[in-house]
Formats: sequence, structure tokens, C-alpha cells
Amino acid sequence: MHEGDEDHVHLDDGTFAYVGERIELKSVGIDIGSSTSHLVFSGLVLERQGKRLSSRYVVTAREILNRSPVIFTPFAPSGEIDAPALGRFIAEAYGAAGFTPDEVDGGAVITTGEAALRENARAVSELFSREGGKFVCATAGPNLESLLAAHGSGAVELSQATDAAILNVDIGGGTTKFAVCQRGEVRETAAVHLGARLLAWDKDSSVIRLEDAGRRLAESAGLEGVGLGARVAGNLLDGLANAMGRLILDIIGGTLHEGEMGLWITPVLRSRGPFGRIVFSGGVAEYIYGREKQEFGDLGPRLAAAVRRGAEGLGLLLLEPREAIRATCIGASQYVVQLSGDTIYLSHPDHLPLRNVPVAAIGSVDEPSAGHVSAAVRQALIRLDLGDDGDSRFALAVQWRHGADYHSLRALCQGIVEAVPAVRDGRPLLVVVDADIAGIVGALLQQEFEVGGTLVCIDQVQLREFDYIDIGRRLPAQDVVPVVVKSLVFH
Repeated sequence: MHEGDEDHVHLDDGTFAYVGERIELKSVGIDIGSSTSHLVFSGLVLERQGKRLSSRYVVTAREILNRSPVIFTPFAPSGEIDAPALGRFIAEAYGAAGFTPDEVDGGAVITTGEAALRENARAVSELFSREGGKFVCATAGPNLESLLAAHGSGAVELSQATDAAILNVDIGGGTTKFAVCQRGEVRETAAVHLGARLLAWDKDSSVIRLEDAGRRLAESAGLEGVGLGARVAGNLLDGLANAMGRLILDIIGGTLHEGEMGLWITPVLRSRGPFGRIVFSGGVAEYIYGREKQEFGDLGPRLAAAVRRGAEGLGLLLLEPREAIRATCIGASQYVVQLSGDTIYLSHPDHLPLRNVPVAAIGSVDEPSAGHVSAAVRQALIRLDLGDDGDSRFALAVQWRHGADYHSLRALCQGIVEAVPAVRDGRPLLVVVDADIAGIVGALLQQEFEVGGTLVCIDQVQLREFDYIDIGRRLPAQDVVPVVVKSLVFH
């Protein structure tokens, strides 16, 4: 891509980022889940919105170049992911798409469920280690997966056109995720342990997979004594699928209670419904919308039929998703170059660069009070499955409309420290604001609130949910730091 005479910024690791008017990238989204794995290759066109170096690139065109087959995620007998088999599948997908790894500019690797467990996530990361910083590797818990599915399915975009809430229901192999979408935003997420491959069988109808949640559901539906190796009759499977479908419809209707059957793996939805406008995504949605007919030895077709019948019986409006099984995979990484300077605050400049830091965005701080900020920070961390105590590395993105008023800025800093108290004990803190106040915020955090660890505050950079950022070393001649923003693209 180093063609022509377009301007570019050289980063400290020897790479460079273009700052020309137009950039074309090839990107790949890779979804590795408990049940299935697949890839989506995309072509992205980014154009700079304005002439200043610090202005943001935006995606002006996006084209799906290739969709890989969907495979069952390979696991070894030990239960850990079969990294060599997964690597072969990924290599074959690249070949079928007509690309080599060197021809792909970047991408996002999303691991969910069993694939996201520590040892498995490490094995997946090692598959992409030679690619350096090109790939964002994100471990998605149920809340983040709900967010990804709602954006990838198009439910969030559909909600822009109506004041009524749209519920995205992502039914996968092991879990079903819910996202309440309204006015172009995801207002709330939740998930239950209910999916099409909690129970699976071979060609002889002998059970080859049975999770604990599947066993409990089977027993509640009258399937006594179900175990590995047991043969299951079609009518009993119909009964189990119908029972699972009713549970999903009860959640949609707002009648499933918090403690019922221990299904909830997140707090129960506060928005109790009923929801009248529904988008289904996930593997089961392929059957709900008639896009898939083949059976794969699981409850997918039966569960889809039960949900479809129940939805029609309740008079629900089923909206067509942009993507179903590929909803969490459709996000692919784009690159945006911005600069932050003038008023940045670096307690330890030698601790730069920072790579692949996930962004927790709290949006616009409408009420500059410590309590409001603290609650917003905690909620942002929970939404990305980073934990309400901020136990994982993140960059806190703040939209600020209150100028340099001391009392408002002090409330902002107090709220951050209340939400992530570990920063007083040496935990690193990275704050990114879009207003020209980073120097003041950094000084307040360190001097008045005794933030003792590495503290990085940068400004004049626009971030949003699903972004990851790299911060390069300070460029001494210009006294700025280059910031590469890696965003997930959904349309």
C-alpha cells in the first residue's frame, strides 16, 4: 500500500499510517465460538473528512469480498481448542478467498464462549502473533457478544427510524443473547444459557454432546435419563425444542422471572417487555428466516420452528436481519489515524507505545457529577465484559461539553476514581477526551486524587464503543502522539 506520494506518519515500531484523503483496505472478521467458526473478508474505502491532519477517517464504502464456510469449532479431546486444526481452516479460508495474509491489512478476531476461555484465547492469539498489531483480538463475554450481534444484524440501525424499542435475539449454539435497541443505540443487554447445541446427536440419533443446561432443560421437558450415548426419539426432541422456544418467547413477552431454571447468565433484562418488533440473529435465525434447510444433528431447525410459530401466534413483527449467523463476525477492523497534542498528560512517556487497548466509551457527560460519571464508567465496563471493577486494561473515552470549569472537571475525575479505585494503588489509567482538557484532567487525577500508576490522558481524539487504540511514542518535533484507532465496522 506504500504507493504514490501520499503523506504518512511513521510510528515508533517502524510501521506507518497514511494521512492522505482516501485509503482502501482489505479486512477480515474472524468469529471463533463454542459451536462454530467462520470468516468474512471485506473491502473498505476510508476517506478523510477535512484537510487537517487530526481529522478522522470514516468508512465511505464497504463490500463483502468473501464469506468462508461455517465449520464446527475444532476442539481436542482434552476440551481445549484444536489450534492446528483451526489454523488449517483459517489458511484454507484465505486461499479460497484468493488472499495471502500479507494482502490483508487488518482484522478483528472475536472469541466467544468456550473458545474465549484463558487457554483457548491464548492459543487463538498465538495463531495471529506473527501479524503484529494488524489484528484486534477481542474476547467477547455475553454482554459484548450481545452488542456485536445487535450491530451486525442491523437491529441497531433499524432502531434509528423508530421510537419503539427493537429487541435483537441472537440464538446460538450455547447461549441466547438479547439486546434492547432504541434510537440507534443499544440500551441494555442480557443472555441466557439456552441454545441449539446444548444437546447434539450423531447420524444414529445417539447423543454426542450434552451440556448441564441442556440436561436441566431436557429433564424439565420430560426427557428423563438423557445422557451421552443415549438414543433420542424425534418426538422427544420436538418437545424439548418447544419448551426452549417458549422460554425465549417468555423473555420477549416479559414473563420469564429472574430465578426461573437458573437460565440467566447475566442480570435479568430490566426492560421487561413485551417487545413487539424483533430481529433474530445467530445460527438458529438462519432457519427462522428460511435461509438454511440442512440439519446438523442439533436442535436448530426444531427450535427455529417453535420460535417462529410462537412469534406469529403472538403477532410479533419479525424484521429481516442484515446478517444472521455471521452477525458477530461482520465487524472488521478499520484503521483511523489521529493525533493528540498540545495539552496531553503523560506521567511516564517511556511507557509508550500502547497496543490494542479496548475502548470503554461513556458518551456525553450530560450531568458533571461524580455519581453520574461513576455509574456511567461502571456500566461501560460491564457492557464490554471488562468487569465492573475495571480489572482489565481499557481506555476510557469521554465526550465533554462543559469546558474547563474546575468543579465539573473535578467531579469527572472523582467519578472515574470511584468507579476504578485500583488506580490509586498503581493500576494504569488511560483517559481519552474529545475536548482540549487532557492536561488539566491528568494533573487533577495525579495531584488531587493520587493516581499513582501510569497515567495517560490525551485529547482531541474521537472514540466510540467497539474501538481499540494504539498510542505511539511522543513525536518530539511536533510534541504530539500518533493515535491509531481500530474500529469495528458494521455497515
